[in-house]
Amino acid sequence: MPDKDASTPRLFLVRHGETEWSQSGKHTGKTEIPLTAHGEDQVRGTGALAVGSNKLVDPAKLTKLFVSPRGRAQKTAELLFGGETIAELKEKGVFETEELAQEWNYGAYEGLKPKEIKQLRQDQGLNSPSRPWDIWRDGCVDGESPAQVTQRCDALIAKIRALQAPNMNGEAPADIMVVAHGHFTRCFAKRWLGYPLDFGLSLMMEPGGVGVLSYQHHSVEEPALLLGIGFPVAQ
Repeated sequence: MPDKDASTPRLFLVRHGETEWSQSGKHTGKTEIPLTAHGEDQVRGTGALAVGSNKLVDPAKLTKLFVSPRGRAQKTAELLFGGETIAELKEKGVFETEELAQEWNYGAYEGLKPKEIKQLRQDQGLNSPSRPWDIWRDGCVDGESPAQVTQRCDALIAKIRALQAPNMNGEAPADIMVVAHGHFTRCFAKRWLGYPLDFGLSLMMEPGGVGVLSYQHHSVEEPALLLGIGFPVAQ
């Protein structure tokens, strides 16, 4: 980011590493699916590139690390920073398990692939060929609606902006990280920018990837999407 904005607090948005279900395209909400060995390597690779003193994410400048309660997100945070640093962040009260950051509740669609969901809905008379299922518009049967996910994102954004608002001009380090999930990170980025979930903003981080959100003109009233980085290096 430009030097003139270097003191503005940033938000790092992290998607957990690969799991067997994410690799195959199955919707994974509350089901506890561990990272694959490749997924762990993805996160370690991102950590080596982006996390550490004088790197993009400096643990000493984090005021809060919000992590989804799901095991795959908790493991991602541990691998990203390393066990010793995570222990220090917990001791300082920086690390916080955050229920608001959990993945979309897929309800009846848990464990299904998009094609399977669309077929199920068609069989149930919920869809027509001209109006296929769109999670951003239709949500999930027995799970969350777009309005409910929007409410969660907005609540977490409000917490983050309240923490960062007193430090918009570098009064104190106030970077924040959220470690979460594929759909949630996309929803969060849209809401950060003030868009509805069905807005056609194409945002998709690789597993283990890092997105950077911040503000324009040092104001919490002017959020900005800066860039997305943290591409896995393990093949």
